[in-house]
Amino acid sequence: MSLSLCFPVYLRGQAPVPTSGSKRSADGAVPGRQFHPPNAPGDARYVIATDDVLDVYVVDVPQLSRDYRVGPGGDITLPLLASPVKAQGLTLGQLSAAISHRLRAAELVSHPNVLVSVKSSQAHAIAVAGAVRAPQIYPVLGPTTLLDVLSQAGGLAPDAGSTAIITRHDQASATAWLRGNASGLPADGTIRVNLQKLLATGDPSLNLTIYPGDKVTVQRAGVVYVVGAVHRAGGFPMSNGRDEMTVLQAVALGEGLKPTALQKKAMIIRRGSQFPQGRKEIPVNLKRILSGHASDPGLEANDILFIPDSASKRALRRGAEAAVQIATGIVIWGHY
Repeated sequence: MSLSLCFPVYLRGQAPVPTSGSKRSADGAVPGRQFHPPNAPGDARYVIATDDVLDVYVVDVPQLSRDYRVGPGGDITLPLLASPVKAQGLTLGQLSAAISHRLRAAELVSHPNVLVSVKSSQAHAIAVAGAVRAPQIYPVLGPTTLLDVLSQAGGLAPDAGSTAIITRHDQASATAWLRGNASGLPADGTIRVNLQKLLATGDPSLNLTIYPGDKVTVQRAGVVYVVGAVHRAGGFPMSNGRDEMTVLQAVALGEGLKPTALQKKAMIIRRGSQFPQGRKEIPVNLKRILSGHASDPGLEANDILFIPDSASKRALRRGAEAAVQIATGIVIWGHY
């Protein structure tokens, strides 16, 4: 995805000098070119990247004024110049000055007025994925914050978990934005942020700076399945800030037990490759838990809470196997 930007940079902060060949409007602008104050926001911070398409405008020199794509080597090639001009890693003002210097040195233009703007860029964007309302690629002019990125993506989706993962594929790009200070960048380029804590407290240390080229992924909440003798069996996302769910909370989400529930024979089925046969069965005595004589155990993502029903002897005999099969095709409540 590309973005369209326009923030020309004046050489030495001077507006173009009109000549007999330049027509200017009442406000001093040359038709077809958009002029902004030299200190417009973003001008000084934008760092040119490979594959950027730059609009280079040399006042009164139409032979040089055109779009230039920054090549794989980080250069642009201007007609009449003997060698390419390095662009990658420079700000727009620095490239403007470099082109001006080369034109004077080659005695092509005695007093060049050079403007550089970005027509499109693929590198200067942030990808937002996962459990947000509008996942896509968003253009950015420079560093922003995690909360701003999430806001631009429409906020969290209903099934969002409590963790955001920031993936920084291009350490060099981020370091360039940091002006050489790479502190805080993990070796593997991945940062995990507790969204629950960030949204609850507004802790500025968690509202990390996001740089062009970063990817922000909001993890989806885990799901706990409740099957058997409850009034509303189904999968229930551990969302809305819930990192954990207990057995009684799961029963409540299932709208309570049926009269035929075998409370003493309930079990938690925990699936994973580390367990023999791919699952572990944890007995749960709901009767003791409900009476306060036993602690309320916690559930993990993808756990199945199976509460046998005395009216279904077949399911009771098959036990965990039946519960897993039921959970496979069950509705997941709360997903939109």
